[in-house]
Parts: sequence; structure tokens; C-alpha cells
Amino acid sequence: MGRTLIAIGIALVVVGVLVTVGDMLPIRWGRLPGDIVVRGKNPTFYFPLLTSLLLSVLLSLVMWLIGRR
Repeated sequence: MGRTLIAIGIALVVVGVLVTVGDMLPIRWGRLPGDIVVRGKNPTFYFPLLTSLLLSVLLSLVMWLIGRR
């Protein structure tokens, strides 16, 4: 239980740092080339397809690594 809480804490710190310095990164999360944006006159539809897939793969990998122990 303790190791899991430490891993979650470290992951939250890493995510916090990435969000804080995210504007300085060359590729922004949520604005990747595979994301779908449809702009009309007034409405804008945005679906982060590639971002969702990458997050799913990363979270699956992390959960698999945690579950192996």
C-alpha cells in the first residue's frame, strides 16, 4: 500500500510539472496532429483522438507495471 501511494505521489508531481511547463514544450498535450477540430461559424467541435489514445496506452502500461508486483 505504501509503495503504491508513493508511486501515485510521484506521478502527480510529474504531471504537475508537465502542466506547469507545458506551454514551453514543443508538442502540447491536447493539440497533437491526430486530434480532430471542426470549426463552424459559431460552434467549435474538438475531439482529442490521438491524445486520448496516447493517454490510454500510457495508463495501461503504468497499471500493468504496478500489477506485476
